Amino acid sequence: MKARNPRSGIEDYAYSPSSRADIAAEAARLRAMQSGWEALGPDGRAGVLLRLADALEADAGAIAAALAVDTGRQTIAAIEVQGFIANIRRWAKRGPELFAGLERGPKPSLTPGIELLTGYSAFPLFGAIAPWNFPVVLSHIDAVPALMAGSAALVKPSEVTPRFVAPMRAVLAQVPELPFAYVMGGAEVGQAMIEEVDYVCFTGSTVTGRKVAEAAARRLIPANLELGGKDPMIVTASTEPEWAARVALRASIVATGQACQSIERIYVARAIAEPFLAALVAGAEAVRLTHPDPASGHLGPFIFPDQADKVQAQIDAAVADGARVLAGGTVERLEGGAYLRPTILVDVTPAMAVMREETFGPVLPVTVFDSIDEAIALANDSAYGLSAAVLAGSLEEAAALAPLLDVGAVSLQDGALTSMVGDATNLSRKGSGLGPSRMGDSGLTRFLREQALIRQTGTALTIDAYAERGGS
Repeated sequence: MKARNPRSGIEDYAYSPSSRADIAAEAARLRAMQSGWEALGPDGRAGVLLRLADALEADAGAIAAALAVDTGRQTIAAIEVQGFIANIRRWAKRGPELFAGLERGPKPSLTPGIELLTGYSAFPLFGAIAPWNFPVVLSHIDAVPALMAGSAALVKPSEVTPRFVAPMRAVLAQVPELPFAYVMGGAEVGQAMIEEVDYVCFTGSTVTGRKVAEAAARRLIPANLELGGKDPMIVTASTEPEWAARVALRASIVATGQACQSIERIYVARAIAEPFLAALVAGAEAVRLTHPDPASGHLGPFIFPDQADKVQAQIDAAVADGARVLAGGTVERLEGGAYLRPTILVDVTPAMAVMREETFGPVLPVTVFDSIDEAIALANDSAYGLSAAVLAGSLEEAAALAPLLDVGAVSLQDGALTSMVGDATNLSRKGSGLGPSRMGDSGLTRFLREQALIRQTGTALTIDAYAERGGS
């Protein structure tokens, strides 16, 4: 298989996809390692993970360099690798604490003479199917807590962004006792992996997530789905408009908007709409592309070429239906890469695709509202329920609106905080996901299977207790 450089547009990287036999062999190898891995206990596993973090720190430059080629962005690539390392260290610290706090008993049952205890064991083999937008972080965000829980882990990175795997495998060779491996390839590899694992996590589109859920259901294994978003931001009348515009712009366009938690719908109170839009347009026009110098600027190319076409189609359809473009609006083809400057749309309607479908690009459609009730209704009018944001004149005002939003997490006085905060439980709603949160403590505990130990402390009944006695 070949991977495309998003800056040059050239397929300049080749790698071998995993065959069905390769996947089965890797799964068998990891299963053979898993019992010994789990037997190390939480402290032993934490120690190995810390060694992995140290090895990654030493080779972070090589991994980030490979990632930068695949994603077309340098600073975020370096941040991704450091975030991966920090996530390992966080779970190595938090994991033993969680195990120490698990309820084990004994405790008396409601049934006389019975005591209850609880045992815990990890799902033997965990599998992850990762997307292309944040390849390093999202290939490992579930695998690390699964490993800390005692599972072995098999990961399929996106076939679009495979380059980081080679330097990662060199690091993993330094920690041979870690039951972790990659399988490489497209959708057929993901399907084959689901047939081998005991628990699957998928990050990606809602359409593909349904297919993963169906495949997992056929095998009766758990499927954790982290899917798309269409995150709204509400800006109330008491908000300082220039500040709000700065926050909205950053929360919408970081990583060229290629993030599920990007703000994709903005609802601003009519009283401040004019200065807010003026500041938003000024901010958008000041944003620079990272072309021709990849080490300078703010927005890199679209990673996946088809995504640029999809975003342009949404913009064009909105304009055809009456929307106006105040900034940006046209994908630029520069030396083989596809770039889009921050695009501000007004006069949008709820029926437009740019307001209903996930965009995954630096597009900010702005709707003016007259009442908070109207803003809440518009924000909740979505097939998605990942997260949202509220900007207001005070934290208290923003917090009062959060419970009214039908989403799993709300950023208050900021936007897209779920990309920065890993210890807040975030249960996706509606079409944005299924299963326990990957954030917060449930990120680890979801990989533990409880076993009830029911202990008889008195005398066990004999069959005579159930003998027929003539109805008496």
